[in-house]
Amino acid sequence: MGDLYNWEVAIFGPPNTYYEGGYFKARLKFPIDYPYSPPAFRFLTKMWHPNIYETGDVCISILHPPVDDPQSGELPSERWNPTQNVRTILLSVISLLNEPNTFSPANVDASVMYRKWKESKGKDREYTDIIRKQVLGTKVDAERDGVKVPTTLAEYCVKTKAPEPDEGSDLFYDDYYEDGEAEADSCFGDDEDDSGTEES
Repeated sequence: MGDLYNWEVAIFGPPNTYYEGGYFKARLKFPIDYPYSPPAFRFLTKMWHPNIYETGDVCISILHPPVDDPQSGELPSERWNPTQNVRTILLSVISLLNEPNTFSPANVDASVMYRKWKESKGKDREYTDIIRKQVLGTKVDAERDGVKVPTTLAEYCVKTKAPEPDEGSDLFYDDYYEDGEAEADSCFGDDEDDSGTEES
């Protein structure tokens, strides 16, 4: 039986970024009081990034507890709230890969290197060379795991279609109603008096 509180996930590097073609494994660890407290997100794949600690832990607002901390520089609305889910976490982490926050880095050396790259308009390639080496290194993991990593936008953004209902199935609650017949009629009775003064 699996552990519902510990998930292993993988993130594909987005196309048209330096992370394109990458296969980055990570672990999501959910607290007992989830969704009221955020999970922890840790990359298992070695990552060189301003917002990722050397341990692989990700520093991103969405994973910070929902406390009002004026010293943090984060608005409460940027922090965790119970309406967030695994999808929003993964999308935030994917977005962070290509758009790091260098104002509060988890890895200062990576942040300095990223800023040099950005300020040089790509001429200083030390940062991007490290990313490229990491991406190449992940290809071995992908092959071993039998995973085909998407490299084009069309492959990356898989379109899914909801399955059509089986006409022979009687599992749908609306099978008994025709042409938009409202269930509300039977719930509220046939009388038109809604004043609430009628005695029962």
